[in-house]
Amino acid sequence: MREFLLGLRLLFGAGRGNRIRFYLMAVGGSVGVCCLALVLTVPAILDAHDGRAAARQAITSAKGPANGTLVLQRDDAYGSRSFTRVFVAEGTGGPRQVPPGLSELPSPGEVFVSPRVHDLLRSAPGVKGLLPGREAGVIGPAGLAHPDELYAYVGTDRATLAREGRTLKGFGYSYAPFPAVEPSTLTDVRFALATLVLLPLVIFLSVCARLSAASRMRRLAALRLLGLSVKGTQRVNAAETVVAALLGAVLGLGEYWVLNQVMARAGLPGLRWYPGDGALSAVTIAVCLVGCPVLAWLVSRRSARDATANPLAVRRTAVPRPPSKWVGLLLLSGLGIVCGFCATGLMGHPASSLGVNALLVVAGVVLTGVGLVLTLPLLSYALARRVARTTGSLTLNLAMRRNEAEPGSTMRVVTSLVLLVYVASLAQGVLIQLEQVTRPSGAVQDYSLPLSGLSTRQQRDLDEVSGVRAHALLMNSWVDLNTSEPGVVLSSATALVGTCADLRRMTAHTDGCVDGKVLRLVDPNSSVGSDMRTGTSFPFRFRDGDGRDKRLNIPVPAGQVVYSGYSGSAVGSAELLVPPSALPAGARPRDAEVLLAGDSDPGRVRAVLDGIAAVAPIAEIELVGLNIQGLEQISVVETLLALGMIMGLVIGVAAFLVSVTDRAVERRAQVTAVTLIGARARTMRAVQCAQVVLPLGLGLVLALVSGKLAESSYLITGGGAIRWDTDGVPLLVLATVGVVAMAAVGSLPLVGRRIDPELIRRD
Repeated sequence: MREFLLGLRLLFGAGRGNRIRFYLMAVGGSVGVCCLALVLTVPAILDAHDGRAAARQAITSAKGPANGTLVLQRDDAYGSRSFTRVFVAEGTGGPRQVPPGLSELPSPGEVFVSPRVHDLLRSAPGVKGLLPGREAGVIGPAGLAHPDELYAYVGTDRATLAREGRTLKGFGYSYAPFPAVEPSTLTDVRFALATLVLLPLVIFLSVCARLSAASRMRRLAALRLLGLSVKGTQRVNAAETVVAALLGAVLGLGEYWVLNQVMARAGLPGLRWYPGDGALSAVTIAVCLVGCPVLAWLVSRRSARDATANPLAVRRTAVPRPPSKWVGLLLLSGLGIVCGFCATGLMGHPASSLGVNALLVVAGVVLTGVGLVLTLPLLSYALARRVARTTGSLTLNLAMRRNEAEPGSTMRVVTSLVLLVYVASLAQGVLIQLEQVTRPSGAVQDYSLPLSGLSTRQQRDLDEVSGVRAHALLMNSWVDLNTSEPGVVLSSATALVGTCADLRRMTAHTDGCVDGKVLRLVDPNSSVGSDMRTGTSFPFRFRDGDGRDKRLNIPVPAGQVVYSGYSGSAVGSAELLVPPSALPAGARPRDAEVLLAGDSDPGRVRAVLDGIAAVAPIAEIELVGLNIQGLEQISVVETLLALGMIMGLVIGVAAFLVSVTDRAVERRAQVTAVTLIGARARTMRAVQCAQVVLPLGLGLVLALVSGKLAESSYLITGGGAIRWDTDGVPLLVLATVGVVAMAAVGSLPLVGRRIDPELIRRD
């Protein structure tokens, strides 16, 4: 305890510079702890979302009391979001349970809505058509997965639900029917967040714990020479680092609390939560308050090893031992694993992610990243020694001799930036893998809306929605079971009403299309329409402008258009292509759907859905080949990964700034001494830039190569169509150049404008 108190006295009594460095350690540690708390709380936010969604789920049965409560749930798309309506017909028998968030079941004509629907009813009155009845209350937070959810309970009578309604037995499932993120996808997200945030975070906290290392080591060596024991000297050193880490942990938890309150109310794209969902758990608090000081203790114990073992060499600034070569085994082990997986892809027999391969992929990525960090001092030492021996430049000689003497100092400056490039490469692979799993395989996304629910003006306005590149009608023929007319068979056909240009925009390839003629649609990869005979007539019913029913017989022509369709496209269900000019003027088919087509990019899909909702807010939209819950999950996953990349960027830049600031303070005496000898300021700036840029460039090249190998091994074992991300190389190269430029600019403050001889009076 005496050594601990002595460390505190030395800290606060050793001048303003030491106190500033102590507060810098605490503030830097708080940023890291805040990011750590955010990463640890993300799973809790998702679990709270799924828990409330499961608790409100109605448990129903096809059989029950004759007078039991009936429920019917409808999940529709409103724009790019899911709109859930639960119709309830309260009975007099059976259990009388109430869902979470409500105090009572709605009576016939009453509607309980979520706060977002409450606002929507005022901004978009057309939504009232979806909710027959008067608004009787608002659903509480316990009954909503997140604050922005579109959810409503609609009270109705038993006669309305007699056919489709099911008897209510209670509320509460053990699982969420539509989780915020699928478990398999969540595993990839957790792995990505751990790589994006936790690995740079450990480096950042280690950097903060080793601020002003040289000054502290000289102070500890002096205490050791005065007779203090080895353990006592380590306790003195731990007093500063552990107290700074503990203060930083407390500040970081406070910063996270403020950040959670702000982000919960402002929300992120596709992800909203209540402040209580992101509350700090006991485990998170324990990890931050215990884990960070323990890490600081381990770092300080290792950094004080030289001062306690050979204090005289530290006081006389002896040349340190070169870095150990054994640390390179970690990097070689990681590269060996990822290169092995890449080799399986090159040989045409890609390894799967099943069994032990799943662990090997993670181990290879982590070992490569950790090995890259630990090998940087050795690489910096080897590069500096070789360049210093062969160069004839005074600038390079000065720069490399300093890096040769202190390779660990260079590592603390460049490690965060090197790791940032490595993690960015891996993040590209995770995004590509998730896109292959969650996005539609085709380049076109189709939207189907019943024509009967649209007015003529709405139908015309839908064609002008931004993002819609083609529009058509899908109409079904009518079958009259009592007909005796010759030439008409008792079978149905689906016709696509549109032009050849519309067909080309909805398909991958067309051949033989002629505008103004009825043609057969033939897809060589599909059997749809293969049993149709030329001359067979199919009747289609219409309603003219006066409201009268009419019928039009369309025979199967001999001419045909051969096309290649996208998987999951609605065009694949059509057998005939009918030009709009073949229909009666002003006629509206009785059994038809409006078909819109646009790009399959999730951002474009959301924009088109929002545009459709603005034109026809109560129309039933079918996303062909894609459900709205899947689209929402894509948005959540992209938001989480973007959040992880932002945190990784913040941590990496913060580590660089902290290291550069500390390096500038530590080397003032050395820079002053060389300047007084006669070196010009321009030469010193070039020296400081070379000290950072050369080892950083070597590390970045290695990070770029190892990162692409790790990304490829992840993509190969993922089983997707994309295994080699060549498109991402230019972006990474550009990011690497930007990192080098930032490092060069950041090294300029190491040379001050004012020369103070007092800094070297003891040297």
